Amino acid sequence: MQAIILAGGKGTRLKPYTTIFPKPLLPIGDYPILEVVIKQLKHFGFDDITMAVGHLKELIQAFFNKGENWGVKISYSFEDKPLGTAAPLTLIERVDDDFLVMNGDVLTNLNYRDFFQHHLHSGAIGSIAIYAKPVHIDLGVLKVDEKQRVSNYIEKPTLHYDVSMGVYAFNKRVLEYIPKNEYFDFPELILKLIKNKQPVAAYPFAGRWMDIGRPEDYEQAIKEFETLKSEFLPDDHV
Repeated sequence: MQAIILAGGKGTRLKPYTTIFPKPLLPIGDYPILEVVIKQLKHFGFDDITMAVGHLKELIQAFFNKGENWGVKISYSFEDKPLGTAAPLTLIERVDDDFLVMNGDVLTNLNYRDFFQHHLHSGAIGSIAIYAKPVHIDLGVLKVDEKQRVSNYIEKPTLHYDVSMGVYAFNKRVLEYIPKNEYFDFPELILKLIKNKQPVAAYPFAGRWMDIGRPEDYEQAIKEFETLKSEFLPDDHV
């Protein structure tokens, strides 16, 4: 099975960590986060991996080479200018009829095989792994009616949103909806698919998931990985 890993971003929110290292090579325990992803994909049967790289791509290539150390085949796709999250897919020479796409900095114990099978059985052109994310508002939230009268007062509520985990599956027909050589992100792609009445499936996930986007997220991810390593890397017996 084929997986495409998006590993070309600059990780600006994680500076100064990402000044000299690409974000996917930041360490989580004894491994770079991208190595954890590779090990997980291998465990779930994804041994044909393409990395879409850009920023500090030489370091990523030097570390992973062709993937022989992990029992997978790794190839690389290069972008000469930033293209967003979706447009790099148009640069990849070969894609399977259906393929997995994910960010290279996601820490999760998602079963990628189950997610992919769900996508295949759904008949959708695309699928998104989603997570119920609690967002705490540390303020009093007011509801105001059309006469500008307060109708409710909620003190420091916790809201729940279904958010994208940064893990997708697509049928290759999706490439018809992505402009070439233009900056184009996944939110734009999903909205375009919906507008064109192309079905997009959701895969709710209630396990562990962290997006390593900010310094506090990164520090929390390090703690969780050290405590729960066997959940993230079931094949490691150290």
